[in-house]
Amino acid sequence: MSVNTTAGAASPGMRWGILGTGFIAGLQASDLIGAGSSVRAVGSRNLATATAFAERFHIPSSHGSYEDLVADPEVDIVYISTPHPFHHRNALLALDAGKHVLIEKPFAMNAWQAREIVELAESKGLVALEAMWTRYLPHMVRIRELIRSGVLGEIRTVIADHNQNLPKDPMHRLNNPALGGGALLDLGVYPVSFAFDVFGAPVTIKAAASMTQTGVDRQTAMIFEYGDGQQAVLQCALDTAGPNRAAVIGTEGRIEIPSVWYTPSAFTRYDADGAVVERFDEPVTGRGMQYQAREMERLIGARSIANDILPPRKSVQVMEAMDEVRRQIGLAYDSDGKDAGPA
Repeated sequence: MSVNTTAGAASPGMRWGILGTGFIAGLQASDLIGAGSSVRAVGSRNLATATAFAERFHIPSSHGSYEDLVADPEVDIVYISTPHPFHHRNALLALDAGKHVLIEKPFAMNAWQAREIVELAESKGLVALEAMWTRYLPHMVRIRELIRSGVLGEIRTVIADHNQNLPKDPMHRLNNPALGGGALLDLGVYPVSFAFDVFGAPVTIKAAASMTQTGVDRQTAMIFEYGDGQQAVLQCALDTAGPNRAAVIGTEGRIEIPSVWYTPSAFTRYDADGAVVERFDEPVTGRGMQYQAREMERLIGARSIANDILPPRKSVQVMEAMDEVRRQIGLAYDSDGKDAGPA
């Protein structure tokens, strides 16, 4: 299955609710509305916050609790934009109310939480899609086409990094273990998911990290190894700005994606001698989060609960890999208690 490189028209009858009113919720709401989707309601733990968000985006209904949002009969799909320690709880709440869910990355805190979300969605015939928006962007659609075509030869290596200079306040959620802080879950999920997109689940993982004084990973480096000798070399950090580039390297050529590779981007394809054979640069309106929304609507319209681009069970595998990285670097969260390892 491929995804069109244009966002397409909004699917009639699909009505969205926004759970959470933070920065990322505003970005998704803007792209939804800009692309013609119907955003009917927003919910927050505080009615005043929800009302302000609704006024900002001209959303008809606002709710002062998540329970009221998911109970709203005008909502079919709930976009979950709360911090990741709350994804599991919020997703189960929406699914129990019969709503499809688009869940911000990382899908959950760990694999057992991700598995519970997916199993509940499957049991109810609902879509639970991870909002890894990068996978649906035009340049990533084209890269998958090139890999499948064989023009790069045998793919040997994926290289990707995600480094940002983020707030140093120890109480900020990015540095607070109680709020799922650390570079891996917030930033590393992008290169990890990219490696899964190209190679699938790794056979072995090697990881090393440096920790903050609050006990979360400040920077983490990973090597994923695969059955035929392929490697993914991945890195993330939360206190240093980096190049944020990626590459796919094959025996007959390579693709280089400049900064910032996980956002709407151009790329250059080279042959084995280093000559440029393709430059891809397709304009994207807004931030590009409308593409994942269109795929969500398409799945529901097709009465399907999984696609080929990022099926929910693959999101569980991504969380299993990150669980193993955390095990190796000694990064634990309170939510790990139920099931510390993969199934």
